[in-house]
Parts: sequence; C-alpha cells; structure tokens
Amino acid sequence: MQIGNLTLAPGALFAPMAGLSDASARRLMTAHGASAAVSEMISAKALVYKDKKTAALARGGAGDAPFAIQLFGNEPETMAAAAKLVLDYRPDYIDINMGCPAPKITSTGAGSALMRDPDLCGRIVAAVSSAVDIPVTVKIRKGWDDGTVSCVEVARRCAENGAAAIAVHGRTREQMYTPPIDPGCIAAVKAAVGIPVIGNGDITTAAEALAMIKQTGCDAVMVGRGALGNPWLFEEIRAALTGEEPPVPPSLRRRMHTMCEQLYAMCEEKGEEAAMRQARSQAPYYMKGLRGAAQLRRAAVSLTYYRDAEALAELALSLNPGL
Repeated sequence: MQIGNLTLAPGALFAPMAGLSDASARRLMTAHGASAAVSEMISAKALVYKDKKTAALARGGAGDAPFAIQLFGNEPETMAAAAKLVLDYRPDYIDINMGCPAPKITSTGAGSALMRDPDLCGRIVAAVSSAVDIPVTVKIRKGWDDGTVSCVEVARRCAENGAAAIAVHGRTREQMYTPPIDPGCIAAVKAAVGIPVIGNGDITTAAEALAMIKQTGCDAVMVGRGALGNPWLFEEIRAALTGEEPPVPPSLRRRMHTMCEQLYAMCEEKGEEAAMRQARSQAPYYMKGLRGAAQLRRAAVSLTYYRDAEALAELALSLNPGL
C-alpha cells in the first residue's frame, strides 16, 4: 500500500492505543510483521506548551518499519505547530486522531467529537499537510452516533485537503467498542475517496483480516487489541495476504519469553516503577486462554518489579504443562 511517497509492505498496521502502543510494543509488533506502527495519541496543545511527558510519547520509532506519530486536537493552527515540532522525532508520516471516543478527549472537541464537524476536519488536515513535508493520514470513526453517521463526508473533506490515507473504525463514538463493527461504512468510505482506506476494528485472526478486505474493498487493515499478547497475529496476516504458509503457532514458553522481553524493554525505556505499572495492563493479554486464568490475572495486575514478571511467566508454565 502507498501512503503518499511511502510504500508499506504487505501486512497489517499496528493501531495507536493510549497506554498500550508505546515504543516497546511498536517495535515488538513490527518485528513480527506489522507493516507500520502508530504512536499513542499525543496532545498537540501539550506539545506546543512544551510538556516533557507528552513529548516523550513521540520517542522510540517502530523498529525497521514505517512509524507515524498521532496527534489530537481541534485547533488547525495548534495541530500544524505540533506537527512541525514532532518532525524532530523523525516520523515517516503524521496521523490525525478523529476517532478517540474517550470523554476526556471528546469533551475538548477533539477525537471523535470532530466527526460532528466535517468542515473543521478538512481545515485541520489542510493546516497539518501544509506545515510538513511528510504524508498526513487520518483515523476516523463511522460517526458520532446513529444520527450523525458522517464518515463519508469527513473522509471526503480530509482527502480534498491533503490526507494521504484514511483509517476507518467501523463504530460510532456512541457505540464505543461494541457491538460488532459495520463493514458497510468502511466500504462506503472506500467508494467515496481516491486515497487508500484502512479498515479497523474486531480483527483477531488472519481470516478476519481477509474477510474485512473482501467485504469492504479496503486497501489494508489496522489491528489493535487483537495483537496484544499475540504479536504473531501480524505474521499470520502477512502470510495470508501473500499466499505463504501460515507460521507455526508459538509455544507457551516462547510466548512467556516474548512477554518478558517486552516488559524488560519497557523498564529500560521508562524505569522499572513506571514500566511495571503499565505492565499490569499489558501482561494479562499474554494470559488469555490459559489454565489458572484467575490466578494468573491476579498476579499480572499486581506486578511491581521486573522479577514479578519472570515469576508470572514461570507460574503460567507450571499451570499449563505441555503447551
């Protein structure tokens, strides 16, 4: 898939998720075949006001794959200023968040609140595109609610004002993350614009990725929570798209080793205390489907030191011999 002058290898993109798509996660996913990875969403206003914690979210890249920094805000001039600032972190492209449903984001008029104002969406894309010399993409939702299904109009405004690609999450803001996505809205956006469209939502298997592409005609898919604790999903999707043999599923020992590697990388980047707080939301994904799930979840959400992660891995292996 082509994003402006940037060529992405066959495969799925790793989605931006607050607190979950940090640099260690991005590098892990691209090492397993993600075709690109997007940072956690970053406040344009906080960047412009020189907030150091906010700037730290832009660091770390995505390994050898293309890397995007995602910005959120609702002021075209501020978004453009922030886009210029993040060029120091050498992103391959910039993504604009128009899909986050979190109340603390939408209450400021940003995220999926922008789906109610297609004209403003277009002006934000125009401002950011004019400010930088790298591609600009947008991530949107189906709309704000059932009465404001605006994805096609927003997509058209974004494309007309310089967006190089658009990712569409097939739910409204009101629906949050349930019920199942509506592939029809992704197909409608694809039919309405002449730039690449990326389908997003409910992809947990390679078969679901292929089904989304077949149902919607989208150019690529973006995977978020479905890959947490399972970076091998990107290898499976890439193999399915290229007609290769599916990879051999990882053993439990390999899964636990990968978890520990990811959490160790987080400790190196953030310090043990901050990393292990965040690990409490990362580690449970590696425990899905295992025997002793309740005991393992309790241990996962109590992680305090890196050695606790190693102990968690050994506990999982002891409770699931032979996997």
